[in-house]
Amino acid sequence: MVLYTSPFPNSFLSVLHSFSWGLIFPCYWLADRLVGSFVPTTYEKRQRADDPCYFHALCIIITTPIYLALLVASLPFALIGFLLWSPLQSARRPYIYSRLKDKNHANGATLLTEWKAAGSGKSFCFGSANVCLLPDSLARFNNVFNTQARAKEIGRRIRNGASRPQIKIYIDSPTNTSISAASFSSLVSPQAGDNRTVNAGIKRTTSMEYKGDNCASNNGEENREDKGGSGEPHEGEENTCIVRINGEENGLMSDTETDTVNGQARASGPAEPSLEGDAEISKTPNHKQKEGDSGSLDSCSASRESLVKVRVGDGTVDQSTVNNKLLYKASIMKKTSVRKKKHTDETFDHEISAFFPANLDFLCLQEVFDKRAAEKLKAQLHHYFEYIVYDVGVYSCHGCCSFKFVNSGLLFASRYPVMDAAYHCYPNGRGMDSLASKGALFLKVQVGSTPQDQRIVGYISCTHLQAIAGDTTVRCEQLDMLQDWLSEFRKSTSSSSTANPEELVAFDVLCGDLNFDNCSSEDKLEQQHSLFTHYKDPCRAGPGEDKPWAIGTLLDPEGLYDEEVCTPDNLQKVLESEEGRKGYLVYPTSKNHSSSQKGRKASLKGNGRRIDYMLYTEEGLYLEWKVEVEEFSFITQLAGLTDHLPVAMRLMVSTGEDDP
Repeated sequence: MVLYTSPFPNSFLSVLHSFSWGLIFPCYWLADRLVGSFVPTTYEKRQRADDPCYFHALCIIITTPIYLALLVASLPFALIGFLLWSPLQSARRPYIYSRLKDKNHANGATLLTEWKAAGSGKSFCFGSANVCLLPDSLARFNNVFNTQARAKEIGRRIRNGASRPQIKIYIDSPTNTSISAASFSSLVSPQAGDNRTVNAGIKRTTSMEYKGDNCASNNGEENREDKGGSGEPHEGEENTCIVRINGEENGLMSDTETDTVNGQARASGPAEPSLEGDAEISKTPNHKQKEGDSGSLDSCSASRESLVKVRVGDGTVDQSTVNNKLLYKASIMKKTSVRKKKHTDETFDHEISAFFPANLDFLCLQEVFDKRAAEKLKAQLHHYFEYIVYDVGVYSCHGCCSFKFVNSGLLFASRYPVMDAAYHCYPNGRGMDSLASKGALFLKVQVGSTPQDQRIVGYISCTHLQAIAGDTTVRCEQLDMLQDWLSEFRKSTSSSSTANPEELVAFDVLCGDLNFDNCSSEDKLEQQHSLFTHYKDPCRAGPGEDKPWAIGTLLDPEGLYDEEVCTPDNLQKVLESEEGRKGYLVYPTSKNHSSSQKGRKASLKGNGRRIDYMLYTEEGLYLEWKVEVEEFSFITQLAGLTDHLPVAMRLMVSTGEDDP
C-alpha cells in the first residue's frame, strides 16, 4: 500500500487548494476571533478580576464593530474560495504521512535491529490523549483557549516526557521495600550507550527505560554482549541505567557509592535547543516553570515515580544536602509502594504519573481539528517521533453522507516505520458531531525482523466516537463498524499464510476517546458490546465495574486553572486522593446527584468517567508468543492544556525462547 505524503495527487491541485484556502482563511479567522471574544475562560475571568468592570465591556464595544466590518468585507472572497475549495475535496487523500527528513535524528531503521527473536522478548509503549485542539472559539466552550500556543506546548511536553531518563530498580527482597538514602546515591542518569549496574539484587520493583532524545546514539557490540551476559534485562533495552539495591537494613554506604556521591559520577543530558515561538507560549496559562513543576516546558528530568537525577558538581559536596534530597525521594517511593500493595492481585504496575512514559513508541491523539495547530504539533513531535500521520479525514461531502467542515482530529506518531494506513469515516454522526469527519485510523507498523528475514509487525487503531450524551445507539453502531473495518484491514494488509508466514504479528492495540465509561448506567449497551470480548481493557473488571485503581480521564473544565491542579505535579497529587478526584473529575451521570462537581461529598460509583481507552487483543497474533501488560499509567503532564487525562500502556511481547 502506498502511503500518501501529500494531500493531493499533483502539485497543481495543491496550489489551487492553497489559493482557495487563502481566500477563505481571513473570514474564518475573523469569525473565530469574534465568537471567541464573547466566550471567556475561567482563567481570563480571574485575570480580569482586578480590572474595572467596565473595562472588558469597553473592549468588546470597540473591537466587535471592527471585527464585523472586516468579516463582511471578507465574505465575498470567502465565497469564491469556498466554491473552489469544496469540489477539490473529492480529489483529496484521507491523510498525510510525514517522515523526518533529518537523517541525523532518524532512527527508525535502527530500532528494527533491536528485536532479537532468540531473546526473551521486547516491550512496546503506547500513549493516547484527547488534546482539544479545536478552533479557538470552539475550544473555549471546554474552558481552554489559545489553540496555537497550546499545540506547541503539548508537543514539547510530550517529547520531553518521552525522552526523559528512566531507571530500572532491583531490590534483593520482596518484603523489604524500604530504600535507604545511601542506595539512591547511585541513581545517576546514564549517558547514551551507557549501561551501568550497581550492587546486587534479584527483585524488580519498577520497570523504566532511557533512550535520550530521539536515540542519538546506540550501544556498540561490546555493550550488547555485556548486556546479553547479564540475562535479566529484555532485549532491546539499550541506554538503560540499571540500579540494584541491596537489603542491608542499616543503609550503610559502600565505598563505591560514597565515591559516586562525592563527584565521581555526573549525569547531564544535552540542553534542549530553544525553539521558535517561545514568546507565544507565554500567552497561555500554566506554561511557565514553577517550583516543583517537573512537567514544564524545558524539564527533561524524571518524575517523582521515576526517582531522581543526582547531579553532583566538581569539588566538595555537602553530604547532608544530598542525603536529605535522597531521603525525600525514598519516602515517596515508600508511599508509592504502599499504594500499589492495595491491589496485590494485579499482575502489572499501574500509577498516576506526572510524565509520559520514557521510550514512548506510539502516540494516538484525538481532536487535533485545527490544521495550523496540527502543523505546530507535528513540528514538535518530530523531535522525537520519526513517523507521523496527520490531517486525517475527509472534507465537504466527499466520502460521507453529510457535509464535513473539519477532519477527524486523529493524529498518529511512531518511532517505528509505518507500512500501511487506512481511514474510514463514520457515516452516522449526529448533531455537531456530524460536522466533523469522525472515524477510525488503522495502521500497520514494522517493529523488527527475525534472523530468517520474517517481518515482525504490529497493528494499531485509533478512533473517536460520537460525543453527544444519550446517543448510545449511534456509538454501538460505530463500534460494530469499527470491528468490521479492523478485520478488513488485517486481511487486506496481511502478506502471510499459516503454512508459510512472511510476517509475525506481535501486537494489536486499539485506543481512543470512546465517549462512554464503564460505570454509567446510561452506557450499559456500550459496556456490553462484543468489542470487549475480543479486546482486553486493563482497567476493566467487567461490564459496569472498573478495577479499584482505575480513575476517570475526563476533567471538570471549571477547575482546569485552579492552583491545586494547574501543574502536572499538583494534579498528580490531587488525583491520588479520593476527595481530590471528586473535586476535579467528572463522575458517571446519576439522577440522584447534582451535576456540580465542586464540594461533592456523596458516595459515587467508580473513580470518575473513564472515556479514554487503551485496549489490546491476543487474537490473531503469532501463536508461540505471549502478550501481557507490563504497566498502565494515567498521565497529568498536560495539566492546564486539555480537559482529558492521557493514558499509556506498556505491553511486553514474550517470545518464550528462554523459558525452560
